[in-house]
Amino acid sequence: MQTFSNNYGDNINFRKISIFDRIISEIESSLSILSGKVESNRSNPSINISDKYLLSDEEKLFISKLMRINHVGEICAQALYRGQAFACKDKVIRDLFIEASIEEIDHLVWCSQRIMELDGRTSVLSPFWYVGSFFLGLMANFQGPSINLGFMSETEKQVEIHLEEHLNLIPYTDSKSRAIIMQMQKDEMHHKEVADRAGADELSNVSKAIMRIMARFMKEITYWL
Repeated sequence: MQTFSNNYGDNINFRKISIFDRIISEIESSLSILSGKVESNRSNPSINISDKYLLSDEEKLFISKLMRINHVGEICAQALYRGQAFACKDKVIRDLFIEASIEEIDHLVWCSQRIMELDGRTSVLSPFWYVGSFFLGLMANFQGPSINLGFMSETEKQVEIHLEEHLNLIPYTDSKSRAIIMQMQKDEMHHKEVADRAGADELSNVSKAIMRIMARFMKEITYWL
């Protein structure tokens, strides 16, 4: 298993690393993420919660699809933040993105574990979502530090709302899934606060709308695939 850290080092080392080596490093990281060969730094919030109430096959299938959406969301978040960090030359901001990506790995693992418990499967389109999100992160970085951080802030805000929607959909009898989602929600709120404190600018209404449309498209496709 691979545990993620800030593999870019300080500003001096960052400048010395060739672009080729950095690309190879990102390819290795992406393969580890997409293959599931990563481990969380924190314990699964549901580890000590038992399935007190039996879920029907229909409920298990429905919840597994919702958790698949959440899993893909974490794939996208991981790729997004690594893309933003890849092109960022400011050590403080770069470390902020890397730290967020490390916590998103926890979410990724937790969702994957819950999907397996529910006899579900992850999305077959995960590589597509990862590549698209990574390049989106690269483009966000070129808008300047404040907009780059603003993109992170708005992303976390929309994810927080999305997770709240899932909490309203998942039966209260499924305490394990709910525990995972609630911890994810807390972490996303923290990431937004960090980005705001670091100087995030609010995105335009058009940018926010585009992000919502893209997220809706991803969720609709991932529910089935």
